[in-house]
Amino acid sequence: MSADPPRHVLILGGTTEARRLAEALAGDPSYRVTTSLAGRVSAPVLPPGEVRIGGFGGVTGLAGWIVAHDVTHVVDATHPFAERMSFHASEAQAFTGVPLLALRRPGWSPGPGDDWHFTDSLAETSVRLPELGSRAFLTTGRMGLHTFAHLADTWFLVRSVDPPDAPVPPRLEVLLARGPFTLDSERELLARHRIDVLVTKDSGGSATAPKLTAAREAGIPVLVVRRPPVPEGVAEAQCPRAALEWLARTPG
Repeated sequence: MSADPPRHVLILGGTTEARRLAEALAGDPSYRVTTSLAGRVSAPVLPPGEVRIGGFGGVTGLAGWIVAHDVTHVVDATHPFAERMSFHASEAQAFTGVPLLALRRPGWSPGPGDDWHFTDSLAETSVRLPELGSRAFLTTGRMGLHTFAHLADTWFLVRSVDPPDAPVPPRLEVLLARGPFTLDSERELLARHRIDVLVTKDSGGSATAPKLTAAREAGIPVLVVRRPPVPEGVAEAQCPRAALEWLARTPG
């Protein structure tokens, strides 16, 4: 009697949680894992298992790939601000009927002593930023940096994995770095650059959270971009362990 073929899990990746899930599944012969990366980072940290890099060509392309490669389960573990891919995954589920799980880390919440100011977009953030400070630590990634290019009076420290493309603000220093970051290093960074306002997206997780603690300790205001809407009706998990439990109980 032949053994059942391994279940094929497609992980829409690019996050720490996606990599940890792939690592957890890599040693289990009952699963075959493919992680898909968008290709926006020049030298990504590759997870174990099969890896594909680049877009699918929209909803129909994703649905076609799922069917052609006998995918049994899809886990959307993309960045909380990669909203287009999450909606594509939801629509592809409707086409294919393949079970879909959204693996989304919890967002951040302000605590005592925090001076947080929430916005709904980078555009709104660029309007409110000059009211709060003149030396900004911008940690929203390189893709939206053009939104701040018109702010000639604000000095920016920008941290990203890859160098940003033009247009960029005229007063700019770029720090190429990849998390996780320690609290001590974030304290030193804020002090050395005389930062008086921090700008971030509500990415959640622990890898980049120390900057928030450092800002609170220094009495620095924080502009926080809220997460975009997510598709309705999609099963969710907040950690790789919960995703493993979902895979174990969900037939494909």
